[in-house]
Amino acid sequence: MPLLEVIQTHYVSASVRLTDTTALQLDQYAAFIHATADEVIDQALAYVFSKDRDFQEFLRTPEAQRITPTLRVRRPSANEPAEPSRRKPVSVAQLASQTPAVVAGSKA
Repeated sequence: MPLLEVIQTHYVSASVRLTDTTALQLDQYAAFIHATADEVIDQALAYVFSKDRDFQEFLRTPEAQRITPTLRVRRPSANEPAEPSRRKPVSVAQLASQTPAVVAGSKA
């Protein structure tokens, strides 16, 4: 069994508007946790979506499948390749709970 599990993730580029205060706090929070603003937004939204019980109920309704998208997703032009899927980074906590891997050239 492999020690690491790498999950392939497909990313899209989207345009959102934030208040100047929220944008500043986003950058401050990203610096605080040593992450990018994109990672903070992605994880914060995933957290909210998973914790909101009413939203989880809504997702099980037919209405959730018939929404009108309002997010401005950036589509690659014909000359520009689509953004490749990226590997989801493995967290330090995940690595710490694993048995250390032997690095080439090290003494095991």
